[in-house]
Amino acid sequence: MINVVVLGFDQALASAITGVVDLFAMAGVTWNRIQGEPTEPVFKTLIASKNQQDIQCSNGLKLAAHLSFDDITQAQVIIVPTIGGPINQVLAFNPELISLLQKAHHANWTIAGNCTGNFLLAQAGILDGKSATTHWGFKNDFEQRFPNVLLKTDQMITRDENIYCAGGGLAWFDLGLHIIERSVGFETAIQTAKAFVLDYRRDSQLSYSIMRLSKAHKDEMVRQAQAFLEENYAQPFNVESFAQSFSISKRTLIRRFNNALAMPPNSYLQSIRIERAQKMLEESQHNVEQVMNLVGYEDASSFRRLFRKKTGLSPTEYRHRFSRRSD
Repeated sequence: MINVVVLGFDQALASAITGVVDLFAMAGVTWNRIQGEPTEPVFKTLIASKNQQDIQCSNGLKLAAHLSFDDITQAQVIIVPTIGGPINQVLAFNPELISLLQKAHHANWTIAGNCTGNFLLAQAGILDGKSATTHWGFKNDFEQRFPNVLLKTDQMITRDENIYCAGGGLAWFDLGLHIIERSVGFETAIQTAKAFVLDYRRDSQLSYSIMRLSKAHKDEMVRQAQAFLEENYAQPFNVESFAQSFSISKRTLIRRFNNALAMPPNSYLQSIRIERAQKMLEESQHNVEQVMNLVGYEDASSFRRLFRKKTGLSPTEYRHRFSRRSD
């Protein structure tokens, strides 16, 4: 049996604790039952907390712990669930958990953090210089707090040495299946995914993120330029001519966009076009080529390449996953 310990704390997301416990408990069990074969449980999963206290989850649910942090002398895998409450409070009120993470890292145990739970791993210093991910919505906060972490919020799962990170509040199932594959094998992981009716090997968070184009700034000229591009995004665009319309040089226009929005005008326009394409694919009956033309692109291969870069999916894959139309 592979020993897994989930580290509970107040204001954790309940499902990121109970869900991952269920997932590991049913690995080698549910699929076998469906197939009429003998069950072969693979994992022993326990919940730990400070002094074995009940865990007050962010949804008001209380969970009992099996053991205290101090009782953990050996674990092949420890898992840190999602922070569901105020991140500042959780980081400040859990020095014992942070010390345990440092101990586990020193002992080379496998450490897996989910979503905002990775803030705790970073607070422990064990992510410095390592690749990690977290929920795409907390990217800026994470980067400001932990500049030494190689944050990759486009990725659903990262692995660097003995540390795994997952992005998204419910990405515990991606994380759990990944650990099942690494610990037991692909066959058990895919059987568990099928038994739970889960999509396996989701690679990217890009298709779930909202493009944050309206970054606050004080440059009135850039605001006017943004408004024009948002209104006329499908029209042909030339940076030099666009700069002349504001009586400035191309170089000055690019510099002011970079200062205000951390991207040049071309990239800003591309992001608007892809955002509009996403909305059309979700809500309209236009085919992919029509959507491409409506947002200002003529070359299909360039459009598909850019769309995948921005969302992690092809336009067709995106429509299949997010379309709101009934067939």
